[in-house]
Amino acid sequence: MQRHHDELPTEAFSETDMRLLWNKFAQRLSDTGQKIMATYMQINDPELQEDGFTIKLELPNEGSKVDFDNNKIELLGYLRGKLHNHDIVVETHVNETVEKKYAFTPEDRYERLKNINPALDLLRKTFDLDI
Repeated sequence: MQRHHDELPTEAFSETDMRLLWNKFAQRLSDTGQKIMATYMQINDPELQEDGFTIKLELPNEGSKVDFDNNKIELLGYLRGKLHNHDIVVETHVNETVEKKYAFTPEDRYERLKNINPALDLLRKTFDLDI
């Protein structure tokens, strides 16, 4: 049975509730091997806009925005169902500075920390540590 849009629930929800479900869904994606989409979801914290149903996510470049937008249907269905609000939309925006701010892999994180403190490399070699 198809419902008309005006018959679908539009309950209010908090940014905290949205973020908990957002992170839960990202973890589910990661656990099922959809690591790229999970990474996009965790690059930046999503923000609930003043209208109470628009979620804004900043991504580092146009490629990640296109990829995220092409794969967000399952996320929207999940959030709309769990938050009981079928007006929810996810808007993505490109912010080129985000790319420099985040390290994605353990190697990226290590390189970033090594740039901050070069002695980290000496510590790693001295104790024969893995990255």
